[in-house]
Amino acid sequence: MTTTYTSYKLITADLTKSLERVSEQPDVARETEYYLSKIGGIKTVDDFFADSRLYNYAMKAHGLEDMAYAKAFMRKVLSEGIDSDDAFANKLTDGRYKALVESLNFARNGEAATSFDRAQKGVADKYARQTLEQNAGEENAGVRLALYFSRMAPTITSGYAIIADEALAQVVRTALQLPDEFAATDVDRQAEAYEAAIDLKDFQDPEKLAAFLDRFTALWEVNNSTDSYDPLAVFGSSSGYGISSDLLLSINSLKLGGR
Repeated sequence: MTTTYTSYKLITADLTKSLERVSEQPDVARETEYYLSKIGGIKTVDDFFADSRLYNYAMKAHGLEDMAYAKAFMRKVLSEGIDSDDAFANKLTDGRYKALVESLNFARNGEAATSFDRAQKGVADKYARQTLEQNAGEENAGVRLALYFSRMAPTITSGYAIIADEALAQVVRTALQLPDEFAATDVDRQAEAYEAAIDLKDFQDPEKLAAFLDRFTALWEVNNSTDSYDPLAVFGSSSGYGISSDLLLSINSLKLGGR
């Protein structure tokens, strides 16, 4: 059986090639071809929401598949943009919404929003990366966590950023050999402990980040080799892949349906 460490290394040894293989998968190639052929003709937020295939593709590309149903919520995100401090996306702690707006910034660029490379190839590249991580997770949740962490690590600037995303926190707790119960301690203490144990600037250094993830994948294999572990639990509602309780409250305050 291939270990977590070995699987992660096989994928990242030539990440470009790994992403190419994912892009060539029939289902991925088909959806990407459709997206690239249609997105340039989308001129408004209404146009975008009217094509569910385009909408779902972009949502998955930004790790927001679980929010695809909340169209009124997502309409507010895209309609308000990110240029104002009071914009809806800027008030959300989850950076995935801001990333979506950066890709498809109708609020700033109007009808030209989908003409930029970031709205076309940029989204297609994100879709391939998301699919790569999900495919890896079907075989080994530890590999998915490592891939996710490697992608998100450069954005981690404080201990609180780790706490805010359970998937990131799971990686750090594993690498530092902290018990899961540590997540239940005072938030300020957690953040302080993470910042004391790790020089977060190391996550900006590819070599130091690689060494950190080598440690994580080795320890993950040791800690999660039994059949009792649920590999999907970490990707639940408390992680960067799920829906937080404050987000649900925001959704419930909006009329669903996208209008």
